[in-house]
Amino acid sequence: MKRHIAAGIALGAAAILAVSACSSSKKSNGGTGGATGGGGGGAAVTLNFVGADYGTGPANSSQKYWEGIASDFHANNPNITVKVQTINWNDFDNRIKTMVQNKQYPDVMEGDYFPDYAQAGLLYAAKDVTSPGTFSNLLPVFAKLNTYNGIQYGMPFTTSARTLFYSKKIFQAAGISAAPKTWADVQADAAKIKAQGKIGFGMPLGSEEAQAESLLWFLGNDGGYQDSSGNTWTINSSQNVEALQFMSGMVKAGDTEPNPGTKNRTDLWKQFAQGQIGMINGSPALIPIIQDGKVLQTADWTSVPIPGKSGPLDKTLGVCDNVSVFKTDPKKQVAITKFLNFFYQDRYQTQFDREYDLLPATTSAINALSSDPTFGPFLSALPKSVQYPNQPVWSTVKTQIQQQIGLAMTQDPKKILDQIQQTAEKGS
Repeated sequence: MKRHIAAGIALGAAAILAVSACSSSKKSNGGTGGATGGGGGGAAVTLNFVGADYGTGPANSSQKYWEGIASDFHANNPNITVKVQTINWNDFDNRIKTMVQNKQYPDVMEGDYFPDYAQAGLLYAAKDVTSPGTFSNLLPVFAKLNTYNGIQYGMPFTTSARTLFYSKKIFQAAGISAAPKTWADVQADAAKIKAQGKIGFGMPLGSEEAQAESLLWFLGNDGGYQDSSGNTWTINSSQNVEALQFMSGMVKAGDTEPNPGTKNRTDLWKQFAQGQIGMINGSPALIPIIQDGKVLQTADWTSVPIPGKSGPLDKTLGVCDNVSVFKTDPKKQVAITKFLNFFYQDRYQTQFDREYDLLPATTSAINALSSDPTFGPFLSALPKSVQYPNQPVWSTVKTQIQQQIGLAMTQDPKKILDQIQQTAEKGS
């Protein structure tokens, strides 16, 4: 997900997270059998953990989060020491690749999942380094994304989903009484908001995350990047073409910001937080931006399922960051399993989400938060979420989408999607 997010979250959500954190330490810990015991005997073992840093500075660095877990774990397993290293997301991919090239493998890694490392035989299968309780508690919707040749290697650790954020304050001023449910509603509401001197709908099709914004519109027309099997590319499908044509119509009518192909998500999210945009697709990471902006109060905004062509979607884009385990030393496998079982407890899942405004990756933690009014729309869509394609060529396809999809707002969408489709098919 590669975010640099300010700490802090809606008070109601924080309270529920805190309660679930306390209760999980007293109850089941999310089904992670053997999470705290078994550290009494055997030779001393040192595990090297490398994770992505989700913080914005020393005050909320992920280093502190993982060091806290390592300390708690060591207290329960005195013969196992965990050395923690976190890496800024901007450098994460390159640093990990350098480690692998130099054969300086971490024992446990949290961040991106690299299917080529599984292909090279460098990773343990997830079932080989977790208890059955821990493995079965991982959200199954992300299993395929983390699978190579039918075996799951990556384990989701933190997740995110998308909903439609809208400003109730702007809606009221524009005479809009209900949330949009269809594309037609979005277009009509955006036109009314435009008449009030605001941007009706924020449509980030710039290089930061054009692949996400596009997919949300494609899903609204039963489209997507691949078919349900994940084996056939459908980038240039008629559904996707129609979605881009509708988006282009909104742009030409002035219902969005000018030149969406040059606008990034982060910048438009800030404009929404400043009260300049009526509607925008967003994730939980938008919440602290709204809070930091101090323009929209809690009562001034809300989020709802993303409107589709015919009605609200019951699915959305879901993304996750993962844990992978390298085959460094067979003698460490038991210790690694104990460590994973330990940090997948509900209290650590919810602590991470509270600190970095993300969503859990386990069924038990999701259930603990399901009634929260702030995260309810995200959580209800997450189990049915759609992920990006899990093929090596996707990185190339994604880059092409980021660079070219914005051109479809002024050029022939079919021609642009045909070009991207060709890239995907040639690389598969």
